[in-house]
Amino acid sequence: MNERKTTALPDKIYGDILNRIVEGEYKEGERLPTEHALAERFATSRPTVREALARLRADGVIMTRHGSGTTVARRPDPDVRRFAPLETLSDIRRCYEFRMVTEAGAAEHAALKADADDIAAIQHAWDQLERIGETQEIGANDDFLFHLAVARASRNPFFITVMSFIEEQILFSMNLSRNLSLVKAVERQRLVQDEHLAVLDAIRRRNPTQAGAAMRAHLGNALERMFGS
Repeated sequence: MNERKTTALPDKIYGDILNRIVEGEYKEGERLPTEHALAERFATSRPTVREALARLRADGVIMTRHGSGTTVARRPDPDVRRFAPLETLSDIRRCYEFRMVTEAGAAEHAALKADADDIAAIQHAWDQLERIGETQEIGANDDFLFHLAVARASRNPFFITVMSFIEEQILFSMNLSRNLSLVKAVERQRLVQDEHLAVLDAIRRRNPTQAGAAMRAHLGNALERMFGS
């Protein structure tokens, strides 16, 4: 029981500070209260505060520089709260970081090994996303199928296994990302679809370097759109 309470307090501090950043109380470039002040606010020890700050730092939300204290590095998209708890942002970031490595590799292999049927399957998945964009649907499942088609085109079953193993996490992040796109300008939705097309075109041209770079850029941009201001 005591152990559960101990681990819950850093989560509470993390959520409180993150929420204040999202709401704009702590603005980008501004210093956070000192560890001592935060420890007094939450009636806890400075090591407990440091644990919460370390998590925010790992998420890229805050940064600490010697002599400058801890400042807000970036403000996550405020609309995130409409579709997911703020506490899930750490896991979403790590999922995207993992995918940037694995899916870029899958795209590179797909450019080298995909046959005509594989490329047709990726094209079909892209076409389906295009139709969904026109009807303003969320399309998270169809987005997943596009990425899965790229993994299958790699002709390496390990890429497919990884995608299937973390499908739930991928769908969660895709659902959040696509919901955010729907509440933004139409240009943002077009941008996402153009990023998918860049992956498809590079695979079609048999260019592994560009295919990997296009996939990495797409996932990196999705992460930036979510965590950027």
